Amino acid sequence: MLPIDPAGEPPTILVVDDAPTNLNLVAGLLNRQYRVRLASSGQKALTLARRSPPDLILLDVMMPELDGYEVCRQLKADERTAHVPVIFLTAMQEAADEARGFEVGGADFIHKPIRPAVVQARVRTHLQNKAFQDFLRHSNATLQTQLDKRLAQLDRLRDSTLFVMISFAEFRDQETGNHVKRTQEYVRVLGTQLWRDGLYPEQLNPQSIELMAKSAPLHDIGKVAIPDHILLKPGKLTAEEFEVMKTHAMQGWVMLQRAAQRMGDETDFLPYAMEIARHHHEKWDGSGYPDRLAGPAIPLSARLMAVADVYDALISRRPYKEPMSHEAARAFIEQGSGAHFDPDIVRALQITQPQLIEIATTWQD
Repeated sequence: MLPIDPAGEPPTILVVDDAPTNLNLVAGLLNRQYRVRLASSGQKALTLARRSPPDLILLDVMMPELDGYEVCRQLKADERTAHVPVIFLTAMQEAADEARGFEVGGADFIHKPIRPAVVQARVRTHLQNKAFQDFLRHSNATLQTQLDKRLAQLDRLRDSTLFVMISFAEFRDQETGNHVKRTQEYVRVLGTQLWRDGLYPEQLNPQSIELMAKSAPLHDIGKVAIPDHILLKPGKLTAEEFEVMKTHAMQGWVMLQRAAQRMGDETDFLPYAMEIARHHHEKWDGSGYPDRLAGPAIPLSARLMAVADVYDALISRRPYKEPMSHEAARAFIEQGSGAHFDPDIVRALQITQPQLIEIATTWQD
């Protein structure tokens, strides 16, 4: 059974030979079953093939100007014609000649003088092979399109789940306003600055920075487990109340760990979210909570969050305090470099101060 295109047309064969008698002979053998196009030179063959790629090319080797080898090489180098099989028509019988033809991308050889049965059999075989290869390429492209759609759906599901979780936390703690958006952008800016400075190359790249930024809004998710009389208290917390408030870090980690266990390997952002939720109150000198980690033992994502979180808290108005200026907040964090904060991230904050101010202005409460 002959392969046909989706429109029901027979395959197209381009025959290339500088001898008119050979063109007429081959055309006479094939034009009852196929659409046959003729080219009397290599350059004309390239023009025709690029304008409308055929299904198969029968190509003479010995031609003036561009010989068949060079024509085939150019066809295979062009994505428009790279998949078109080329059968060389040649009187040359040496193994080296055939080897050269295969090196430039030829699919087969038909030796002159041509025998009609051989020509028709080889043409039929290579057209069937090409039809099968075209089917596979089309199927792969369709599968890739479907996969891309599924991945896009998963991304939307992930972002929607993240939005719901963040919204739930914000609903319980309404005084934070745009705090989660600002800190998300701070983390992105600070992480990008570290990456540009060549720091932490094994941990930072555009993809990991984006995932850290997406995870940042979940840093206080554990506050949903804090009683209202403590979470919503307008004044300063007592020592006992503060101890309860501190449990939000571990509570958030537990919630996100359970979500990660249910999702298995389907998520790439929850590991960062778990790090940030549990460790964003750790301090560089080991005096933070809940695990009293110190220095590089604190996950980088949480160290970025620590600077972003404190910086935004300092410049924000709260019922129990007035906002600091950006300069005063920067000075406060600089004083905590090497004690509370990672010195590398403090330097990144100094460099990116104009960007942080712009973020704070854009997303002000």
